[in-house]
Amino acid sequence: MRLVIAGYAVIAYAGFLLSSAWAVVFLAGGMDGPATRPAGAALAIDGALLLAFAVQHTVMARAWFKRLIPAPVERSTYVLAAGLMLFAVFGWWQPAPATIWRVGGPWSAAIWALFAAAWILVVWATFAVDHADFLGLKQAYVYLRRRAYREPPFTGRGLYALVRHPMMLGLFITFWATPHMSAGHLVFAVASSGYIAVGIRFEERDLRARYGREYERYAGRVPEVTSRDGAIIGP
Repeated sequence: MRLVIAGYAVIAYAGFLLSSAWAVVFLAGGMDGPATRPAGAALAIDGALLLAFAVQHTVMARAWFKRLIPAPVERSTYVLAAGLMLFAVFGWWQPAPATIWRVGGPWSAAIWALFAAAWILVVWATFAVDHADFLGLKQAYVYLRRRAYREPPFTGRGLYALVRHPMMLGLFITFWATPHMSAGHLVFAVASSGYIAVGIRFEERDLRARYGREYERYAGRVPEVTSRDGAIIGP
């Protein structure tokens, strides 16, 4: 059983890496293409996909839901579900190619540089606390080795000394940093940005409940903008 749990964690991790790589391609223009449906129908389908993703993320990130899943696989289950939902969003996305804006010349290169830098920030944020813990590998590993699991300690160093939610900041930039904004991309950016804003409210509440005065002091000196325990892309 311990080997099964370890294998499950590795599969969940691999799936999330693949879905994350697809996210880069998707936001870099992969969501655009010739329209296959009327704009209204396409946007309705896209909205439903984004809503399904938001529900999965929100429900599975709550403490009451986490208690329903065995601790060694709780994080991996969340990561696997998130990856599968991303596959669904990207695979079933309906293009709405009407152009909102298009930027050329050197400004286009600058926007792509910002896009790349934002993704680096997202990845960096996962390592700023504990990458293996964030994506469920650590929990499965300590269970395999029959060791007690300890969650990463609270930290306000590095990226987290500059901003409270660096991963969310990076993702927000990736949604909007494009030299060609289509109608479909705009819907994705607006909906995803709104979800981040709402999700951060939930995460702030959970962090204050978990860390108490320590987090209050931290929040008092650091501006709010990854998720330290993944409440948005992970719990």
